[in-house]
Amino acid sequence: MPIKSYLAHPHKGKKEYLIQALSAIDECEVLPAENVEVIILVTETDTRQEEADLKEKLEAIPSLKLLAMVSGFDTPKN
Repeated sequence: MPIKSYLAHPHKGKKEYLIQALSAIDECEVLPAENVEVIILVTETDTRQEEADLKEKLEAIPSLKLLAMVSGFDTPKN
């Protein structure tokens, strides 16, 4: 199960739009920073195909300027 964390940077003035768009995706947990225009995003998927589908959803968000992965790992299912 891939779990990844990112720093998501919105386009200027679009932080709230980005929070709403990311929050609408089931595989995402959104933690907005209070003092800067950045969002911490944690994603979790079950398969590589779900990970690819999530990547497409994220790339389609117009208010997203930059997505920088901070950490990622995969835990095998037992």
